[in-house]
Amino acid sequence: MLTDDQTQQLLTGGGNVVDNGGNKIGSIGQIYLDDKSGQPEWVTVKTGMFGGGESFVPLRDADADGNDLRVPHDKDKVKGAPRISDAESHLSEAEENELYRYYGVDGSDYDTSSAHDSHGDTGQDTSGRNTDSAMTRSEEKLNVGTETREAGRARLRKYVVTENVTTTVPVSREEVRLEREPITDANRDQAMSGGDLTSEEHDVVLTEERVVVDKETVPVERVRVEKDTVTEEQQVSEEVRKEQIELDENADASTLDQGTSGPRG
Repeated sequence: MLTDDQTQQLLTGGGNVVDNGGNKIGSIGQIYLDDKSGQPEWVTVKTGMFGGGESFVPLRDADADGNDLRVPHDKDKVKGAPRISDAESHLSEAEENELYRYYGVDGSDYDTSSAHDSHGDTGQDTSGRNTDSAMTRSEEKLNVGTETREAGRARLRKYVVTENVTTTVPVSREEVRLEREPITDANRDQAMSGGDLTSEEHDVVLTEERVVVDKETVPVERVRVEKDTVTEEQQVSEEVRKEQIELDENADASTLDQGTSGPRG
């Protein structure tokens, strides 16, 4: 059974709920007290990203370990508990019975008339016998973070295209032309070396240049994919709840003497 001091420390210490194997289930959310006995009966565990979900766990056989609370149920069992979406600060008898059945706990050991959220008080309400002259005011704090996820992929792909390349190449060839030269003393002996009158043929080889095309593959550049991180601002809007405390100077004695009964749903 948790004491009032342990309950207060758990609510203000920012601790976690751990399962019977010592694994963290989630952070401590709220502790619900029984309306009649005023004893701690349920604790909520904040689970999911940024603590967006809450699961109810019975405090029977639970032990306080500093700021942490150890419960006799495993992590998966707690995360699979029925969700109570509209409990706010009060559990109905039907909701309690549903949770008892899920955890296999005998609800007859408890007064299941109802339970309400302690909100960090060691008593049941402002007129309870266990409270002092102060009241604890709590509010929800919005925790916003970021996560990295895959947004897309870029791929380098190489393929072959064909294009026409036109270039100009100079080529040369030999052509014949007749050149006549007079008989002179310098060439007279060569000119008179043949017969007087003869038939004769003389072959001259002509040459020309032909265009020859050859292709080779050469590297021209390297291409790679680089990633740049771009940071932008995004606005996040979410509702958070907080408690307000006001002074009622006209409260009559009958209201103050109601004892430990808690708020009803």
